[in-house]
Amino acid sequence: MMDHRSALLLGCGYVAKATAPRLRAAGFPLTGTTRSEEKADRLRDLGITPLIDPDRERLIAALRAASHVLVSVPPGANGDPVLAQIGLPDLPRLEWLGYLSTTGVYGDAGGGWVDEDTPPQPAEDRSRRRLEAEQGWQALTDRTRIFRLAGIYGPGRSALDKLADGTARRIVKPGQVFSRVHVDDIATALMASIARPEIGGPFNLADAEPAPQADVVTHAAELLGVEPPPLEDYETAEMSGMLRSFYASSRRVSGERTRQELGIALAYPTYRDGLAAIYSAST
Repeated sequence: MMDHRSALLLGCGYVAKATAPRLRAAGFPLTGTTRSEEKADRLRDLGITPLIDPDRERLIAALRAASHVLVSVPPGANGDPVLAQIGLPDLPRLEWLGYLSTTGVYGDAGGGWVDEDTPPQPAEDRSRRRLEAEQGWQALTDRTRIFRLAGIYGPGRSALDKLADGTARRIVKPGQVFSRVHVDDIATALMASIARPEIGGPFNLADAEPAPQADVVTHAAELLGVEPPPLEDYETAEMSGMLRSFYASSRRVSGERTRQELGIALAYPTYRDGLAAIYSAST
Protein backbone atom coordinates (compact mmCIF):
# COMPACT_ATOMS: atom_id res chain seq x y z
CA MET A 1 0.00 0.00 0.00
CA MET A 2 1.25 3.46 -0.94
CA ASP A 3 0.54 5.13 2.41
CA HIS A 4 2.28 8.34 1.34
CA ARG A 5 -0.44 8.86 -1.22
CA SER A 6 -3.93 10.13 -0.60
CA ALA A 7 -6.70 11.33 -2.90
CA LEU A 8 -9.07 14.25 -2.49
CA LEU A 9 -12.32 14.19 -4.45
CA LEU A 10 -13.58 17.73 -4.96
CA GLY A 11 -17.20 16.89 -5.65
CA CYS A 12 -18.44 13.34 -5.22
CA GLY A 13 -20.78 12.88 -8.13
CA TYR A 14 -21.37 10.00 -10.52
CA VAL A 15 -17.85 9.77 -11.97
CA ALA A 16 -16.06 10.27 -8.65
CA LYS A 17 -18.12 7.55 -6.99
CA ALA A 18 -17.38 5.16 -9.87
CA THR A 19 -13.66 5.88 -9.60
CA ALA A 20 -13.45 5.69 -5.81
CA PRO A 21 -13.35 1.85 -5.56
CA ARG A 22 -10.42 1.75 -7.99
CA LEU A 23 -8.54 4.39 -6.03
CA ARG A 24 -9.13 2.48 -2.80
CA ALA A 25 -7.94 -0.75 -4.44
CA ALA A 26 -4.76 1.09 -5.49
CA GLY A 27 -4.11 2.03 -1.88
CA PHE A 28 -5.38 5.58 -1.75
CA PRO A 29 -7.10 6.83 1.41
CA LEU A 30 -9.99 8.97 0.15
CA THR A 31 -11.47 12.26 1.28
CA GLY A 32 -14.41 13.79 -0.55
CA THR A 33 -16.25 17.08 -0.33
CA THR A 34 -20.00 17.24 0.07
CA ARG A 35 -22.54 19.82 1.13
CA SER A 36 -24.78 17.79 3.42
CA GLU A 37 -24.60 15.31 6.28
CA GLU A 38 -27.05 13.04 4.46
CA LYS A 39 -24.69 12.72 1.48
CA ALA A 40 -21.77 12.34 3.89
CA ASP A 41 -23.24 9.07 5.17
CA ARG A 42 -23.30 7.73 1.62
CA LEU A 43 -19.65 8.67 1.16
CA ARG A 44 -18.69 6.84 4.35
CA ASP A 45 -20.41 3.75 2.94
CA LEU A 46 -18.08 4.03 -0.07
CA GLY A 47 -15.01 4.30 2.13
CA ILE A 48 -14.66 8.05 1.56
CA THR A 49 -14.02 10.35 4.52
CA PRO A 50 -16.44 13.24 4.05
CA LEU A 51 -15.37 16.86 4.20
CA ILE A 52 -18.66 18.65 4.72
CA ASP A 53 -19.03 22.12 3.18
CA PRO A 54 -15.45 23.16 4.05
CA ASP A 55 -14.44 26.78 4.54
CA ARG A 56 -11.37 28.12 2.76
CA GLU A 57 -8.93 27.15 5.50
CA ARG A 58 -10.13 23.55 5.72
CA LEU A 59 -10.29 23.19 1.94
CA ILE A 60 -6.74 24.43 1.42
CA ALA A 61 -5.53 22.16 4.23
CA ALA A 62 -7.15 19.19 2.48
CA LEU A 63 -5.58 20.17 -0.84
CA ARG A 64 -2.15 20.50 0.71
CA ALA A 65 -2.47 17.08 2.34
CA ALA A 66 -3.43 15.31 -0.90
CA SER A 67 -1.08 13.80 -3.44
CA HIS A 68 -3.89 13.35 -5.96
CA VAL A 69 -6.97 15.50 -6.57
CA LEU A 70 -9.98 14.79 -8.77
CA VAL A 71 -12.13 17.84 -9.52
CA SER A 72 -15.70 17.29 -10.69
CA VAL A 73 -17.35 20.46 -9.34
CA PRO A 74 -18.92 22.31 -12.30
CA PRO A 75 -18.50 26.03 -12.76
CA GLY A 76 -21.45 28.26 -11.98
CA ALA A 77 -22.58 31.57 -13.43
CA ASN A 78 -19.71 33.28 -11.62
CA GLY A 79 -17.06 30.78 -12.66
CA ASP A 80 -15.41 27.89 -10.85
CA PRO A 81 -16.52 28.02 -7.19
CA VAL A 82 -13.54 26.08 -5.85
CA LEU A 83 -10.94 28.24 -7.58
CA ALA A 84 -12.75 31.34 -6.36
CA GLN A 85 -12.50 30.02 -2.81
CA ILE A 86 -8.91 28.81 -2.74
CA GLY A 87 -7.01 31.28 -4.91
CA LEU A 88 -3.54 29.96 -5.87
CA PRO A 89 -2.20 28.07 -2.85
CA ASP A 90 1.10 26.21 -2.82
CA LEU A 91 0.51 22.45 -3.09
CA PRO A 92 3.84 20.81 -2.22
CA ARG A 93 2.62 17.18 -2.09
CA LEU A 94 0.58 17.26 -5.28
CA GLU A 95 1.52 14.67 -7.91
CA TRP A 96 -1.59 14.74 -10.12
CA LEU A 97 -4.76 16.79 -10.48
CA GLY A 98 -7.53 15.65 -12.80
CA TYR A 99 -10.18 18.14 -13.92
CA LEU A 100 -13.38 16.75 -15.42
CA SER A 101 -14.43 19.01 -18.26
CA THR A 102 -16.71 18.47 -21.26
CA THR A 103 -16.35 17.97 -25.00
CA GLY A 104 -18.79 20.88 -25.23
CA VAL A 105 -15.73 23.16 -25.23
CA TYR A 106 -15.18 22.19 -28.88
CA GLY A 107 -18.45 23.82 -29.90
CA ASP A 108 -20.34 22.98 -33.07
CA ALA A 109 -18.53 20.97 -35.75
CA GLY A 110 -21.56 20.50 -37.97
CA GLY A 111 -21.48 16.77 -37.29
CA GLY A 112 -17.78 16.54 -38.16
CA TRP A 113 -15.01 15.02 -36.09
CA VAL A 114 -13.06 16.79 -33.37
CA ASP A 115 -9.99 15.42 -31.61
CA GLU A 116 -7.49 16.44 -28.95
CA ASP A 117 -5.80 18.88 -31.36
CA THR A 118 -9.03 20.70 -32.25
CA PRO A 119 -8.97 24.26 -30.85
CA PRO A 120 -11.82 24.79 -28.38
CA GLN A 121 -14.57 27.08 -29.68
CA PRO A 122 -17.34 26.85 -27.09
CA ALA A 123 -20.68 28.16 -28.29
CA GLU A 124 -22.75 27.90 -25.10
CA ASP A 125 -22.23 29.92 -21.94
CA ARG A 126 -21.83 26.78 -19.83
CA SER A 127 -19.13 25.49 -22.20
CA ARG A 128 -17.31 28.82 -22.13
CA ARG A 129 -17.30 28.62 -18.34
CA ARG A 130 -15.88 25.10 -18.57
CA LEU A 131 -13.03 26.28 -20.76
CA GLU A 132 -12.30 29.12 -18.34
CA ALA A 133 -12.30 26.59 -15.49
CA GLU A 134 -9.88 24.36 -17.41
CA GLN A 135 -7.54 27.32 -17.79
CA GLY A 136 -7.89 28.22 -14.12
CA TRP A 137 -6.95 24.74 -12.92
CA GLN A 138 -4.04 24.63 -15.34
CA ALA A 139 -2.81 27.94 -13.93
CA LEU A 140 -2.90 26.43 -10.44
CA THR A 141 -0.34 23.72 -11.21
CA ASP A 142 1.48 22.14 -14.13
CA ARG A 143 0.31 18.79 -12.77
CA THR A 144 -3.26 19.48 -13.92
CA ARG A 145 -4.65 17.03 -16.46
CA ILE A 146 -7.81 17.94 -18.39
CA PHE A 147 -10.39 15.26 -19.24
CA ARG A 148 -13.03 16.31 -21.77
CA LEU A 149 -15.97 13.99 -21.32
CA ALA A 150 -18.66 13.15 -23.85
CA GLY A 151 -22.20 12.38 -22.63
CA ILE A 152 -21.80 10.18 -19.56
CA TYR A 153 -23.94 7.08 -19.05
CA GLY A 154 -23.81 3.93 -16.96
CA PRO A 155 -25.79 1.97 -14.38
CA GLY A 156 -28.63 4.07 -13.04
CA ARG A 157 -28.02 6.73 -15.67
CA SER A 158 -28.83 5.37 -19.09
CA ALA A 159 -31.56 5.20 -21.72
CA LEU A 160 -32.71 1.98 -20.03
CA ASP A 161 -33.34 3.88 -16.80
CA LYS A 162 -35.15 6.68 -18.60
CA LEU A 163 -37.41 4.19 -20.33
CA ALA A 164 -38.13 2.56 -16.99
CA ASP A 165 -39.08 5.82 -15.30
CA GLY A 166 -40.98 7.21 -18.28
CA THR A 167 -38.68 10.14 -19.07
CA ALA A 168 -37.09 8.81 -22.29
CA ARG A 169 -37.69 10.82 -25.45
CA ARG A 170 -36.74 10.43 -29.09
CA ILE A 171 -36.12 13.93 -30.37
CA VAL A 172 -35.02 14.04 -33.99
CA LYS A 173 -32.91 16.79 -35.50
CA PRO A 174 -31.57 15.83 -38.96
CA GLY A 175 -27.80 15.42 -38.95
CA GLN A 176 -27.55 15.67 -35.16
CA VAL A 177 -25.21 13.22 -33.45
CA PHE A 178 -23.88 12.92 -29.92
CA SER A 179 -20.81 11.21 -28.55
CA ARG A 180 -21.03 9.39 -25.24
CA VAL A 181 -18.85 7.41 -22.84
CA HIS A 182 -19.54 4.78 -20.20
CA VAL A 183 -18.62 5.83 -16.66
CA ASP A 184 -16.42 2.74 -16.19
CA ASP A 185 -14.32 3.76 -19.20
CA ILE A 186 -13.86 7.19 -17.64
CA ALA A 187 -12.62 5.57 -14.43
CA THR A 188 -10.21 3.41 -16.43
CA ALA A 189 -8.76 6.49 -18.12
CA LEU A 190 -8.38 8.39 -14.86
CA MET A 191 -6.47 5.53 -13.25
CA ALA A 192 -4.27 5.19 -16.34
CA SER A 193 -3.43 8.89 -16.18
CA ILE A 194 -2.55 8.60 -12.50
CA ALA A 195 -0.20 5.76 -13.40
CA ARG A 196 1.38 7.85 -16.20
CA PRO A 197 1.26 11.43 -14.91
CA GLU A 198 3.92 12.61 -17.33
CA ILE A 199 1.41 12.48 -20.22
CA GLY A 200 -0.01 15.97 -20.50
CA GLY A 201 -3.27 15.66 -22.40
CA PRO A 202 -5.85 17.07 -22.88
CA PHE A 203 -7.73 13.79 -22.97
CA ASN A 204 -10.94 13.16 -24.90
CA LEU A 205 -13.11 10.44 -23.39
CA ALA A 206 -15.71 9.23 -25.86
CA ASP A 207 -16.67 5.89 -27.33
CA ALA A 208 -16.09 4.91 -30.93
CA GLU A 209 -19.62 5.30 -32.30
CA PRO A 210 -21.31 8.71 -32.14
CA ALA A 211 -25.03 8.39 -32.85
CA PRO A 212 -28.33 10.25 -32.69
CA GLN A 213 -29.88 10.06 -29.23
CA ALA A 214 -33.07 8.63 -30.74
CA ASP A 215 -31.09 5.59 -31.97
CA VAL A 216 -29.83 4.92 -28.45
CA VAL A 217 -33.34 5.06 -26.99
CA THR A 218 -34.65 2.79 -29.74
CA HIS A 219 -31.97 0.21 -29.02
CA ALA A 220 -32.64 0.38 -25.28
CA ALA A 221 -36.34 -0.23 -25.94
CA GLU A 222 -35.47 -3.27 -28.03
CA LEU A 223 -33.39 -4.68 -25.16
CA LEU A 224 -36.29 -4.18 -22.76
CA GLY A 225 -38.87 -5.49 -25.22
CA VAL A 226 -40.99 -2.35 -24.98
CA GLU A 227 -42.29 0.18 -27.45
CA PRO A 228 -40.01 3.21 -27.75
CA PRO A 229 -41.49 6.66 -27.15
CA PRO A 230 -42.77 8.48 -30.23
CA LEU A 231 -40.44 10.42 -32.48
CA GLU A 232 -40.54 14.17 -31.87
CA ASP A 233 -39.38 16.83 -34.30
CA TYR A 234 -36.77 19.10 -32.73
CA GLU A 235 -38.33 22.22 -34.23
CA THR A 236 -41.74 21.65 -32.64
CA ALA A 237 -40.95 19.53 -29.56
CA GLU A 238 -41.57 21.09 -26.17
CA MET A 239 -38.40 21.06 -24.09
CA SER A 240 -36.51 23.12 -21.57
CA GLY A 241 -33.97 25.68 -22.67
CA MET A 242 -31.23 23.50 -21.21
CA LEU A 243 -32.32 20.43 -23.18
CA ARG A 244 -32.72 22.43 -26.38
CA SER A 245 -29.23 23.84 -25.96
CA PHE A 246 -27.76 20.33 -26.05
CA TYR A 247 -29.02 20.04 -29.61
CA ALA A 248 -27.45 23.35 -30.67
CA SER A 249 -24.09 21.71 -31.43
CA SER A 250 -23.31 18.55 -33.36
CA ARG A 251 -19.92 16.86 -33.37
CA ARG A 252 -18.27 13.48 -33.43
CA VAL A 253 -15.60 13.20 -30.76
CA SER A 254 -12.50 11.12 -31.33
CA GLY A 255 -10.64 9.82 -28.29
CA GLU A 256 -8.29 7.59 -30.23
CA ARG A 257 -5.16 9.53 -29.35
CA THR A 258 -6.11 9.53 -25.67
CA ARG A 259 -6.55 5.77 -25.69
CA GLN A 260 -3.21 5.27 -27.41
CA GLU A 261 -1.31 7.63 -25.13
CA LEU A 262 -2.77 6.16 -21.95
CA GLY A 263 -2.55 2.59 -23.20
CA ILE A 264 -6.20 1.76 -22.58
CA ALA A 265 -8.98 0.03 -24.46
CA LEU A 266 -12.66 0.81 -24.07
CA ALA A 267 -14.67 -1.82 -22.26
CA TYR A 268 -17.73 -0.38 -24.02
CA PRO A 269 -16.69 0.87 -27.48
CA THR A 270 -20.30 1.50 -28.54
CA TYR A 271 -23.54 2.37 -26.78
CA ARG A 272 -24.82 -1.10 -27.65
CA ASP A 273 -22.01 -2.69 -25.65
CA GLY A 274 -22.65 -0.43 -22.69
CA LEU A 275 -26.42 -0.86 -22.68
CA ALA A 276 -26.09 -4.63 -23.03
CA ALA A 277 -23.87 -4.76 -19.93
CA ILE A 278 -26.24 -2.56 -17.91
CA TYR A 279 -29.21 -4.67 -19.01
CA SER A 280 -27.46 -7.96 -18.18
CA ALA A 281 -26.49 -6.72 -14.72
CA SER A 282 -30.09 -5.77 -13.97
CA THR A 283 -31.71 -9.06 -14.97
